[in-house]
Amino acid sequence: MPRYEFRCRACGDTFEVNRTMDRAGEPAACPQGHLDTVKLLSTVAVTGRGGASGGAPSSGGGCCGGACGC
Repeated sequence: MPRYEFRCRACGDTFEVNRTMDRAGEPAACPQGHLDTVKLLSTVAVTGRGGASGGAPSSGGGCCGGACGC
């Protein structure tokens, strides 16, 4: 189940709520009971092997795959 992070505007507490995606936009009360909260934008880092190359390193590097000599 997805986890969403909220911040309370009244007390400044940051907390997480587990809920289904179809309820992602619903408001959430903070653990102190305040209702003035805002959902935070979360970033997700995904690591591991993947893609068509199977995780093989590219032939070049830098900003343009090595073509500019950087």
